[in-house]
Amino acid sequence: MLIIDDIDFLPPTPSRNNVLGGGGAYAALGARLFSPQSLSTTVGWIVDQGSDFPPAVTSLIDSWNTSAVVRHDANRLTTRGWNGYTGAGDKREFKYLTPKKRITSDDLPPNLIQSKSFHLICSPTRCQELVTTIISRRKEASPPETYTKPIFVWEPVPDLCNPDQLLNLTNTLPLVDVLSPNHSELAGFMGDDGLDPVTGDISTRAVERACEQLLDSMPLQSFAIVVRAAHKGCYVVKNGGRKRRPGQNSKSTRKKNYTRGGLRPDIDMTALLADLIRDEDGIIVRDEIEVDPGVERWIPAYFKNGSDVVDPTGGGNTFLGAMSVALARGKSYEEAAVWGTVAASFAVQQVGMPTLDRHEDKTETWNGSVVLDRLREFEARL
Repeated sequence: MLIIDDIDFLPPTPSRNNVLGGGGAYAALGARLFSPQSLSTTVGWIVDQGSDFPPAVTSLIDSWNTSAVVRHDANRLTTRGWNGYTGAGDKREFKYLTPKKRITSDDLPPNLIQSKSFHLICSPTRCQELVTTIISRRKEASPPETYTKPIFVWEPVPDLCNPDQLLNLTNTLPLVDVLSPNHSELAGFMGDDGLDPVTGDISTRAVERACEQLLDSMPLQSFAIVVRAAHKGCYVVKNGGRKRRPGQNSKSTRKKNYTRGGLRPDIDMTALLADLIRDEDGIIVRDEIEVDPGVERWIPAYFKNGSDVVDPTGGGNTFLGAMSVALARGKSYEEAAVWGTVAASFAVQQVGMPTLDRHEDKTETWNGSVVLDRLREFEARL
């Protein structure tokens, strides 16, 4: 959802009005940062414009040259929000100033419903509904032999990150590829604040412990958790298991699309185990079975100095937009998190969106930097 933001900073920083924002806009930014020139139209999002939509924001959106679905409704106001900073660091308050217009799977046109990846911001139960309906629409539009399952990157809404929603959370995990709360939202599900009791800073141990509990609760499912932890960076964790070797596809398992490893009553266990490699004596050759060891890694924030962060608003959404694109292009979870970290660095350097410029040789710069140059510099640092 796109939101036009009014932002009140602590004095002496002046307030800003009519700032392009919202999870949809920032996720589109993250995807667009890694989609220059001819790739820019592969980024799809929905822009709902009310009667008061600022012309300058329309021009900004047009300059990105994405496949934005623009819907103008003169009978309503644009979804607007207020962001107020009330303390040190990145703590902020938010409230809607006008009625919000939610986006559902029915709002997606045929080209967007066939996207390789989706970034969702919603409650656990709404995530279940969105994933189910998006998959259903894709199957209706595609012959069975051409259907492909998209990648779902889910960001839970902050106000429903509490212990009452923990069961709904675990019921949603089998449906998504990535769960990505920030450190505070993850702690909220566990009934904690996620802070070190001595220093008051973000507790990396609390993040690790909460992720371990979630992975242990779903041992037969394959999904990743990427926790965005502000200046601490991000924590990428995924459970391991047996990998299918390239070209090793059982006909029956391919037909049933066992992509997540969960055992169900209708699974043909004989077919499921048929791919185990055996020697001439019928003994399983364990050394030839490829095992995914999983992932467990902290990736630091791009900026080492907090003074480089002007406004953290939208940094997490931008992170996930870039991550969604990276996963759609076959990158690993760790690589995708690195892309997200670099993308977020562009979002937090200023209030609102970074500045896009194009040189005579068609090279794009954002805030004066080439995105891939910043990516290579960060990878070298890692």
